[in-house]
Amino acid sequence: MADIPVRTRFAPSPTGFLHVGGVRTALFAWLVAKQAGGQFILRIEDTDRDRHVEESEQHIIDSLEWLGLKPDEGPFRQSERLEIYKEWAQRLIDSGRAYADTTSTEDLDELREASKQARKPFLFREHRPESPPEWQPGMPLRFKSEPKARQWHDEVMGDLNAGEEAIDDFILIKSDGFPTYNFAHIIDDHLMGITHVIRSQEFLPSVPKFLDLYGALGIEQPRLATLPYVLGPDGHKKLSKRDGAKDILDYKREGYLAEALISFLATLGWNDGSEQEIFTVDELIKKFDLSRVQRGGAKFDEQRLAWVDGHFIRDMEVGNLFELARDFWPHSAKEYSFEYKFQILKLVQERLKHLSELSELTDFFFDKDYSPNRDLILSAARMLDNPERAITEVIDDLEQSDFSSEDLNQRLKNLVGKLNVSPRELFGLIRVTVTGKTIAPGLWETLHVLSMEIGKEGVLQRLKGSLDIVKD
Repeated sequence: MADIPVRTRFAPSPTGFLHVGGVRTALFAWLVAKQAGGQFILRIEDTDRDRHVEESEQHIIDSLEWLGLKPDEGPFRQSERLEIYKEWAQRLIDSGRAYADTTSTEDLDELREASKQARKPFLFREHRPESPPEWQPGMPLRFKSEPKARQWHDEVMGDLNAGEEAIDDFILIKSDGFPTYNFAHIIDDHLMGITHVIRSQEFLPSVPKFLDLYGALGIEQPRLATLPYVLGPDGHKKLSKRDGAKDILDYKREGYLAEALISFLATLGWNDGSEQEIFTVDELIKKFDLSRVQRGGAKFDEQRLAWVDGHFIRDMEVGNLFELARDFWPHSAKEYSFEYKFQILKLVQERLKHLSELSELTDFFFDKDYSPNRDLILSAARMLDNPERAITEVIDDLEQSDFSSEDLNQRLKNLVGKLNVSPRELFGLIRVTVTGKTIAPGLWETLHVLSMEIGKEGVLQRLKGSLDIVKD
């Protein structure tokens, strides 16, 4: 296979939204292809019509596009390839490796119950009909397995094996005319020239059956790579919706950067052998290796995702960040100038963990009817022996300032010494007085930027508004 161009695929079923587990599978397949200069294929496996969700396919496409995982080919849809599967099914019938299954649901349930009572695994191959009828559309078509021990190599899990008890007859074509996953994906991977099949751990028990089918069809087995589960925050079970496995596009709506999500997902169960925790896409393409994917599950940690996202936000050129932040400003910000908002974004960039925090962090910059928060001011004032004097001194001193960041910085530091208080005590009172928040960007920078819009007198007016509160 060394001379064959690398071709990988992402083949989701359109039964709902994509979450982190599915996207990680897509990412790893995309990285393997890009690293080798190969192709990444998108295939929509929409043969389970009972669970099909109409809008799911577009959601998959939109998710990959946002993350930059653009397919080189596709999307292909299995529902549009039914004649192909019928042709390959006929090959198995002609070679004696497939038969019509006329077992009713009731009979099947009885056979399973009998195995349960006998305390042995149910194997359909032990109940094959001796003279099945000729297969016709509308009948299920079942694969006739050849049980024997199997050995195979998995690019992640290493050398694996299974006994003949892992192999059984399984449905190829359902009564509705649609193929099963077990059948269709093997045909498609072969016809699309897929060299690496990368998929979740849930399919690992079925690999011996797939190997049997490869042999029956005369198809060369591609390289197989099994990814362990993404685990919930407790690290004990597969991540579920209850644990935070939300729609991947929710992260876009919440203002996470695609690059950050890519870096985070890549390191869920993989590292390059170093202490590096943050990777650009180019670094991942260069360094990714399936052999370094861990064999155990990787715990999902949304706090770590926020940390990674904050790193990418801080490193981003502010002009690019401004474009991404357009929809995350407070509603009241829309009538304010680009320059004012640009300076505010520069000010808060260091504090953002995701862009949806922008509104809460900056709303006081756009409040034309600002009024002091009485409770916060009184709480901060209790830290000082004489808060009235402190505010008065601040107002008197800042009236002489040109409101440059440098001058404000020096004046406020001098006031700390003059009043014999700690920076935390004095700056905390000024901060809640001017911003209405206990946590805000750098104080003198905030005062400087705020003055760009409401002027020096507007800032001083906010300070004066707290005097009546501390006098009570």
